[in-house]
Amino acid sequence: MHCPFCSNDDTRVIDSRVAEGGAAVRRRRECEVCGKRFSSYERAELRLPMVIKKDGTRQTFDERKIRGGMQKALEKRPVSADALEQGVQAVIRAAQESSESEIPAGSIGDYVMEQLRQLDGVAYIRFASVYREFKDVDEFVAAVKSAMRVKGE
Repeated sequence: MHCPFCSNDDTRVIDSRVAEGGAAVRRRRECEVCGKRFSSYERAELRLPMVIKKDGTRQTFDERKIRGGMQKALEKRPVSADALEQGVQAVIRAAQESSESEIPAGSIGDYVMEQLRQLDGVAYIRFASVYREFKDVDEFVAAVKSAMRVKGE
Protein backbone atom coordinates (compact mmCIF):
# COMPACT_ATOMS: atom_id res chain seq x y z
CA MET A 1 0.00 0.00 0.00
CA HIS A 2 1.26 3.47 -0.86
CA CYS A 3 2.10 5.90 1.93
CA PRO A 4 -0.37 8.84 1.84
CA PHE A 5 2.42 11.19 2.96
CA CYS A 6 5.36 10.40 0.65
CA SER A 7 3.74 8.00 -1.88
CA ASN A 8 6.32 5.31 -1.15
CA ASP A 9 4.94 1.84 -1.84
CA ASP A 10 6.89 0.14 0.93
CA THR A 11 4.76 0.14 4.09
CA ARG A 12 4.47 -2.46 6.80
CA VAL A 13 1.57 -3.52 8.99
CA ILE A 14 2.14 -2.79 12.69
CA ASP A 15 -1.22 -3.90 14.08
CA SER A 16 -4.50 -5.42 12.78
CA ARG A 17 -7.85 -5.31 14.56
CA VAL A 18 -11.44 -6.16 13.76
CA ALA A 19 -13.48 -2.99 13.18
CA GLU A 20 -17.05 -1.97 12.42
CA GLY A 21 -18.54 -4.92 14.27
CA GLY A 22 -16.59 -7.46 12.28
CA ALA A 23 -17.39 -5.95 8.88
CA ALA A 24 -13.85 -4.63 8.38
CA VAL A 25 -10.25 -5.01 9.49
CA ARG A 26 -8.34 -1.92 10.60
CA ARG A 27 -4.62 -2.04 9.94
CA ARG A 28 -2.07 0.36 11.43
CA ARG A 29 0.75 0.84 8.96
CA GLU A 30 4.12 2.52 9.02
CA CYS A 31 6.00 3.86 6.02
CA GLU A 32 9.49 2.35 5.68
CA VAL A 33 10.85 5.61 4.15
CA CYS A 34 9.30 8.56 6.03
CA GLY A 35 8.33 6.65 9.19
CA LYS A 36 4.82 8.15 9.39
CA ARG A 37 1.93 5.99 10.52
CA PHE A 38 -1.57 5.72 9.09
CA SER A 39 -4.59 3.41 9.17
CA SER A 40 -6.12 1.43 6.35
CA TYR A 41 -9.38 -0.53 6.32
CA GLU A 42 -10.10 -3.79 4.57
CA ARG A 43 -13.69 -4.81 3.76
CA ALA A 44 -15.16 -7.71 1.85
CA GLU A 45 -16.35 -6.69 -1.58
CA LEU A 46 -19.89 -7.92 -1.98
CA ARG A 47 -21.31 -8.10 -5.45
CA LEU A 48 -24.95 -7.19 -5.61
CA PRO A 49 -26.95 -7.92 -8.74
CA MET A 50 -28.28 -5.30 -11.12
CA VAL A 51 -31.99 -4.67 -10.67
CA ILE A 52 -34.31 -5.11 -13.65
CA LYS A 53 -37.22 -2.69 -13.28
CA LYS A 54 -40.77 -3.37 -14.53
CA ASP A 55 -40.12 -1.26 -17.64
CA GLY A 56 -37.03 -3.33 -18.51
CA THR A 57 -34.45 -0.75 -17.50
CA ARG A 58 -31.58 -1.77 -15.26
CA GLN A 59 -30.11 0.04 -12.29
CA THR A 60 -27.64 -0.73 -9.55
CA PHE A 61 -28.91 -2.34 -6.37
CA ASP A 62 -29.51 0.44 -3.84
CA GLU A 63 -29.56 -0.54 -0.19
CA ARG A 64 -30.93 2.92 0.68
CA LYS A 65 -34.10 2.21 -1.30
CA ILE A 66 -34.65 -1.03 0.60
CA ARG A 67 -34.11 0.70 3.95
CA GLY A 68 -36.29 3.67 2.95
CA GLY A 69 -39.19 1.50 1.82
CA MET A 70 -39.06 -0.60 4.96
CA GLN A 71 -38.77 2.49 7.19
CA LYS A 72 -41.80 4.04 5.51
CA ALA A 73 -43.86 0.89 6.06
CA LEU A 74 -42.69 0.65 9.69
CA GLU A 75 -43.33 4.32 10.47
CA LYS A 76 -44.99 4.73 13.90
CA ARG A 77 -44.85 0.96 14.49
CA PRO A 78 -43.26 -0.66 17.58
CA VAL A 79 -40.27 -2.14 15.73
CA SER A 80 -36.72 -1.36 16.85
CA ALA A 81 -34.07 0.11 14.60
CA ASP A 82 -32.00 -3.06 15.14
CA ALA A 83 -34.87 -5.25 13.93
CA LEU A 84 -35.28 -3.01 10.87
CA GLU A 85 -31.55 -3.24 10.12
CA GLN A 86 -31.62 -7.03 10.45
CA GLY A 87 -34.51 -7.11 7.98
CA VAL A 88 -32.63 -4.90 5.52
CA GLN A 89 -29.55 -7.12 5.80
CA ALA A 90 -31.70 -10.22 5.24
CA VAL A 91 -33.04 -8.70 1.99
CA ILE A 92 -29.49 -7.90 0.86
CA ARG A 93 -28.31 -11.43 1.69
CA ALA A 94 -31.23 -12.91 -0.25
CA ALA A 95 -30.30 -10.82 -3.30
CA GLN A 96 -26.65 -11.86 -3.01
CA GLU A 97 -27.52 -15.52 -2.54
CA SER A 98 -29.55 -15.52 -5.74
CA SER A 99 -26.13 -15.75 -7.45
CA GLU A 100 -27.58 -14.02 -10.50
CA SER A 101 -25.96 -10.98 -12.08
CA GLU A 102 -29.42 -9.45 -12.57
CA ILE A 103 -32.54 -9.77 -10.47
CA PRO A 104 -36.08 -8.56 -11.16
CA ALA A 105 -37.31 -5.73 -8.93
CA GLY A 106 -40.30 -7.93 -8.13
CA SER A 107 -38.07 -10.49 -6.44
CA ILE A 108 -36.57 -7.81 -4.23
CA GLY A 109 -40.07 -6.60 -3.37
CA ASP A 110 -41.00 -10.15 -2.39
CA TYR A 111 -37.93 -10.37 -0.12
CA VAL A 112 -38.93 -7.06 1.52
CA MET A 113 -42.52 -8.23 1.99
CA GLU A 114 -41.36 -11.43 3.66
CA GLN A 115 -39.19 -9.49 6.12
CA LEU A 116 -41.99 -7.04 6.88
CA ARG A 117 -44.44 -9.92 7.36
CA GLN A 118 -42.11 -11.27 10.05
CA LEU A 119 -41.51 -7.88 11.67
CA ASP A 120 -44.99 -6.33 11.76
CA GLY A 121 -48.31 -7.24 10.13
CA VAL A 122 -49.44 -3.62 9.72
CA ALA A 123 -46.16 -2.68 8.01
CA TYR A 124 -46.55 -5.69 5.74
CA ILE A 125 -50.05 -4.56 4.70
CA ARG A 126 -48.85 -0.99 4.18
CA PHE A 127 -46.04 -2.11 1.91
CA ALA A 128 -48.15 -4.73 0.12
CA SER A 129 -50.92 -2.23 -0.63
CA VAL A 130 -48.47 -0.08 -2.59
CA TYR A 131 -46.24 -2.83 -3.96
CA ARG A 132 -48.98 -5.22 -5.10
CA GLU A 133 -51.17 -2.43 -6.46
CA PHE A 134 -54.39 -4.07 -5.28
CA LYS A 135 -57.12 -3.84 -7.90
CA ASP A 136 -60.01 -4.21 -5.47
CA VAL A 137 -60.95 -4.71 -1.83
CA ASP A 138 -60.97 -8.51 -2.16
CA GLU A 139 -57.24 -8.57 -2.96
CA PHE A 140 -56.59 -6.29 0.02
CA VAL A 141 -58.67 -8.52 2.35
CA ALA A 142 -56.76 -11.60 1.12
CA ALA A 143 -53.47 -9.89 2.02
CA VAL A 144 -54.77 -9.03 5.49
CA LYS A 145 -55.89 -12.64 6.03
CA SER A 146 -52.48 -13.84 4.88
CA ALA A 147 -50.78 -11.55 7.38
CA MET A 148 -53.11 -12.77 10.14
CA ARG A 149 -52.28 -16.43 9.35
CA VAL A 150 -48.56 -15.69 9.79
CA LYS A 151 -49.26 -13.97 13.11
CA GLY A 152 -51.20 -17.01 14.36
CA GLU A 153 -48.47 -19.55 13.52
